[in-house]
Amino acid sequence: MKAIVQDTYGSTDVLRLDDIDVPEPGAGEVLVRVRAAGVDRGVWHLMTGEPYLARLAFGLRRPRNRVPGMDVAGVVEKVGVGVTGFAVGDEVFGIGKGTYAEFAVAPAKKLALTPEGLSLEHAAAVPISGLTALQAVRDVGNVQPGQSVLVIGASGGVGTSAVQIATAAGAEVTGVCSTAKVDLVRAIGAAHVVDYTRDDIVELGTRYDVVIDIAGSRTLRQLRKVLAPKGTLVIVGGEGGRWLGGTERNLRAALWSPFIGQRMWAFISRERGEDIERLAEMIAAGAVTPIVERTFPLADTADAIRLLEDGNARGKVVVTV
Repeated sequence: MKAIVQDTYGSTDVLRLDDIDVPEPGAGEVLVRVRAAGVDRGVWHLMTGEPYLARLAFGLRRPRNRVPGMDVAGVVEKVGVGVTGFAVGDEVFGIGKGTYAEFAVAPAKKLALTPEGLSLEHAAAVPISGLTALQAVRDVGNVQPGQSVLVIGASGGVGTSAVQIATAAGAEVTGVCSTAKVDLVRAIGAAHVVDYTRDDIVELGTRYDVVIDIAGSRTLRQLRKVLAPKGTLVIVGGEGGRWLGGTERNLRAALWSPFIGQRMWAFISRERGEDIERLAEMIAAGAVTPIVERTFPLADTADAIRLLEDGNARGKVVVTV
């Protein structure tokens, strides 16, 4: 089969299209004929091996998984021993391993049937970003009806989902994005939109019950100024130096939180199948609509990742197979 592979860490130059063996599903796994696979910031981190601290998990000198990609949407080709709930020919979406390929293996517990009427290209935009947004809004932020919620980074894959999920929860949502993305963020349900190229959220003087900061670089001191005295700050990822990648800010948040009235949490999403099912239900009900900026064929995966790097994508970038 055709697949994107990398044998070392680096820029998109390390990626190449190659022929490799089709993987075999093990017990509890499903072989998916990939039709589409989402591109997210995690793919970039795994490609570059940054921050270096993360190499302890995914390979010190080279990536353990030669084929990148985790988001997947496609058709069940084969089921492993013990798999129930899926049959050959089913359209599914979820989280797999090495999904920038014609075939990929995924744990059955991390897949869901694709909602009726949802294209596989749009389904591929959901899993990683959608899970992160759902858990940030529901589990960590504990967003309630009537609360005010600020989403910083509202136009990306996680942000567009977070705006919609918080709105569906009954919150009054304010999204922060650049000028070119204001209309999109307003269209997906944000009651208010702040263009960060024109206004500084700290200087606007508004305070929010919940602040969700997605891959941001603002200091904790700045974020606390826009957070209500008893509010909750949810830090989703972060960008920083090559060694720690912003994790030092997350550690400070955890250390400060017990000693102040404001709750500050930095978290990593968990790959839970029940949450993928919940996202499918929300999509079927019209509460969440996946946003796809652009699709690229498998051979042009490097271009897809470069678009993500540029920061110009609205919603998700998707690779099609």
